Amino acid sequence: MTSASPLPRPAPRRRSTALAAVAALLLVLPIAAACSKKSSEAPAASGPDPVIARVNGVDIKQSDLALAEEDVGADMQTVSPDAKRDHLISYLADIIMVTQAADKKNVADNPDFKRRLAFLRNKLLMGYELQEETKAAITDEALRQTYEDAVKSVGGQEEVRARHILVEKEDEAKAILEQLKGGADFATLAKEKSKDPGSAKEGGDLGYFVKGSMVPEFAEVAFKMYPGQVSNPVKTQFGWHIIKLEDKRSRQVPDFDQVKNQIEAFVARRAQSEFVTQLRETAKIERLEKPATPPPPVSVLPPAEAPAPAVEPPAPAKQP
Repeated sequence: MTSASPLPRPAPRRRSTALAAVAALLLVLPIAAACSKKSSEAPAASGPDPVIARVNGVDIKQSDLALAEEDVGADMQTVSPDAKRDHLISYLADIIMVTQAADKKNVADNPDFKRRLAFLRNKLLMGYELQEETKAAITDEALRQTYEDAVKSVGGQEEVRARHILVEKEDEAKAILEQLKGGADFATLAKEKSKDPGSAKEGGDLGYFVKGSMVPEFAEVAFKMYPGQVSNPVKTQFGWHIIKLEDKRSRQVPDFDQVKNQIEAFVARRAQSEFVTQLRETAKIERLEKPATPPPPVSVLPPAEAPAPAVEPPAPAKQP
């Protein structure tokens, strides 16, 4: 059995399958550059912002240090706080000294510099504007409604937890079944004989799954079984399976507080995407040099789709 198998690997026991799926399904952090965590750690404009160094008469403030850490902090994760601070001050000092040298040569008058400066200004402004849209969109009501919409279709959906042993030939499967009938431990045999690399080391445990996440031949048998039952050999395109049903239940969904951060990220992304879409609808965009076949529109933001259910959805079952 290859890594392309549609059979899911067991979820870690300390984290629910539902919670893990929400993290995968809901869109991640907003694109706005001004939304970074480190930006929020910089001193507020109206708060204290002490001068910590001075280079050729130019002050380096605490807020400058925070900006420098955003720029290069990822390269200093293993150094001590004091060493990091010294490096950041040196980094800012170098910037000031080189900038002063550039000013003496009027480098800022270079047309290429001006173009790049204008581009970076626009990009930074975009980040701040998207941040404002995000702040307005993330309300308790919006978060709750998004959560309710996401879990609405999940309630009452049946899922099962099963183990399986996968082998290549029917004779092998029949021999294993005889061993099980004779009292052999299913998990032990799965570790010894199963060809499914994802579940064998877990004693064949596939965790909880819904019917649509398995190939039809496997799912039809598993969802007709009762807890504790062991199946006859079942053939799929991956080989021959012996299935043991461990449990059957209505599908679980995580509490709101467990997935609040993921929901906030989704609502932020959706607000930004909708804002850009509205601007496109009223903007006058002229293509002065159109290619023979116009390419599809490219956005600074990926589209924000409606949130998927807050549990792992059925993966498309692969057909033989």
